[in-house]
Amino acid sequence: MNTNILIAGFGGQGILFAGKILVYAGLMAGKEVSWLPSYGPEMRGGTCNCSVVISDDPIGSPLVTNPDVLMALNTPSLDKFIETVVDGGIVIADSTMIEKSAIDAAAATRPDVKIHALPATELADNNDLAGGANIILLGKLIGETGLISDEHFKAAVDKVVPATKQKLRDNDMKAMKMGAGY
Repeated sequence: MNTNILIAGFGGQGILFAGKILVYAGLMAGKEVSWLPSYGPEMRGGTCNCSVVISDDPIGSPLVTNPDVLMALNTPSLDKFIETVVDGGIVIADSTMIEKSAIDAAAATRPDVKIHALPATELADNNDLAGGANIILLGKLIGETGLISDEHFKAAVDKVVPATKQKLRDNDMKAMKMGAGY
């Protein structure tokens, strides 16, 4: 099994962090993994995406050009990458940050992909998880694909989030479960 994932949005939305969690979870599950960040020089607010590959076999290239799963956190990212998703692929979209017309257009032009639109930013804000939209979407991705287990997700969060920020670890688990159950 080889799963190519592209996570895209603006800098500051936790794109790279979400990718790191996926990669560490895959690594802890004994998989081959790669993580390739790509971001503009603007830092926060600039474009940002992250290629993640989780595989049972050695990975030939860390660059994801045709994702099995696209996780889009804003309208420009959905518009830019929707055509690159493989036939039968999955799109996980933050409907708080992506215009409804863009989601509708994506669904119309790509009836061969399954689009899951959830108001991740709104859910995060309403549940004291500010900044957790990326993890809510990641939870949805995990729930839809079964790519990694809750146990490996928790171990990855423990690895990526420092012990001094224990509250963030707890919030990430809550956000993941919220997304997976949406």
